[in-house]
Amino acid sequence: MKHPLLLALRALTATAAVTVPLSERATSITTYDYIVVGGGTCGLVVANRLSENSNVSVLVIEAGGSVYNNTGVSDTDGYGSTLKTSIDWQYKTAAQKYAGNSVATLSAGKGIGGTSTINGMSYTRAQAAQIDAWETLGNADWNWKNLWPYYLKSESYEVPDSQQASGGATYKSSFHGFSGPLKVGYSHEQAVTEVPGTLNSTYQNVGVPFSPDVNGGNMRGFNVYPKTVDTAKDVRDDAARAYYWPYTSRTNLHMMANTSANRVLWKASNDANGNAVASGVEVTTADGKTQVLNATKEIVFSAGTLKTPLLLELSGVGNPKILSQHGISTKVNLPGVGENLVDQTNNGFSWAGVGGASYTGETGYVAYPNVSDIFGTSAASFSTAVYNNLSTYAASVAAQNNNASSASSLLSFFTLQHSLIFTSKVPIAEIIYWTSGSGFGSQYWSTLPFARGNIHITSSNPAAAATINPNYFMLDYDLQSQIGIARFGRKVASTAPFNSIAGTETWPGTESVPASGNDAAWTKWLKANWHPNYHVLSTAIMLPRKDGGVVSERLKVYGTANVRVVDASVLPFQVCGHLMSTLYAVAERASDLIKADGGI
Repeated sequence: MKHPLLLALRALTATAAVTVPLSERATSITTYDYIVVGGGTCGLVVANRLSENSNVSVLVIEAGGSVYNNTGVSDTDGYGSTLKTSIDWQYKTAAQKYAGNSVATLSAGKGIGGTSTINGMSYTRAQAAQIDAWETLGNADWNWKNLWPYYLKSESYEVPDSQQASGGATYKSSFHGFSGPLKVGYSHEQAVTEVPGTLNSTYQNVGVPFSPDVNGGNMRGFNVYPKTVDTAKDVRDDAARAYYWPYTSRTNLHMMANTSANRVLWKASNDANGNAVASGVEVTTADGKTQVLNATKEIVFSAGTLKTPLLLELSGVGNPKILSQHGISTKVNLPGVGENLVDQTNNGFSWAGVGGASYTGETGYVAYPNVSDIFGTSAASFSTAVYNNLSTYAASVAAQNNNASSASSLLSFFTLQHSLIFTSKVPIAEIIYWTSGSGFGSQYWSTLPFARGNIHITSSNPAAAATINPNYFMLDYDLQSQIGIARFGRKVASTAPFNSIAGTETWPGTESVPASGNDAAWTKWLKANWHPNYHVLSTAIMLPRKDGGVVSERLKVYGTANVRVVDASVLPFQVCGHLMSTLYAVAERASDLIKADGGI
């Protein structure tokens, strides 16, 4: 329960926020230097950094409106309350052939701030080796060393107080930035409980060490992690609060909210290098009218993994076979658009408490075990089995990716992923815990699934729903790793001292999956009780064009002179942590790339 003083502070903050202007000054202006399509996590970073130069005009086009005064957004313990509401896109997948034939709903934020306004606020980065792998794939200069300064540039870390520190909220100052726009810290009730200490001791007893700070590039361990919260106001600090609302007085930064981008428009002639030149964006405004907005320099797509590839296809950039089915002329032949879609599958546990005890405290407790932690002495044989199946994995994905990439290219990609898992030993699981009054809950997922799917338009009408097929559980590793994590979760729950406070397992319970449940029992339950993790990426993947890439290492769409993508769709791999912190860093670095190329 929130302290009355905190509730009063929130009320005061919300009252003050009513006077914040929406800055919809763009209606009478039709030409800008830069147009950013999507006012979410990445788009607002790019717009902010480009508009730091008062001589550069920037327009942000956002399909949603302001969510500043939505308490489901601002409350630090409000996660989940805004899902499946009007500020959630609620994308529907195709029936998932390998996951019980169920149709899943993929949540993504629809509003100024994007998904940063509805996510779990978790601020956990990545394993250094994962970011280095981007460069190994052929993306020059995308490595941990080069991305590190941008993690710090975006961050304004707020040191935990003594009570939070005693509950396990520790940190290393050299891992954090202290003067960036985005506030990162601990909500007032996050670590003030004995539970994280109990979990920490338990994990050490199963061989997983305590990690004082998972944000330095080595994530393995148990940790009490920070979130994107403004601790002084005790509210969520999303991309809009960090990068947009404080800067609405900039006369060169405009926002068109409640406005949907339809497609890019092109100049009649290509440039001297044969690249298509974008001239502007066609939009549908809040009153339902069609309008053309012109860009003299660049158009930056930051519409998200599940929207950016559709806008590219609607603009004539993509696979000619798919475009022609909907009467769209091909401007750029780029079959990788919409392919390589990857997400994670999420399952969970719940336990009753012991002896009627009650437990409080907001979630923020996580374990990142690696493959040896999960599989123990079986890790080596698991490695061999997966390695021997990589060719089959590659062929399976290539067979359904519309010729975007060959089986040989995918095999190289999957071989690198295998090395990350079994040689570099990056964490293969995230396991989070929370208190639920008289008991406990947990969710877990395999961080690095191999399965790849796709998303494509179904019509030339921008309002038509897409076909989305993530192929959850398509490949054996994805299922076997999830089974291993589930068994490991039970092992932790039966280990002291956590077993002294976590009693009967109420979900799934031993009636659904026996204590000695075999693979078949776990498979049946996992496939019947999963949900998406909403960590969707790679649909405009940063890779060499010959390997099915959509954007170059400068995030420019191949075959275009002035169109870029800056959002999760460019990331080639999942990361161990949550995407948000890495996306802020990617957007910060992308802003510098755009500035350098534009001479600003």
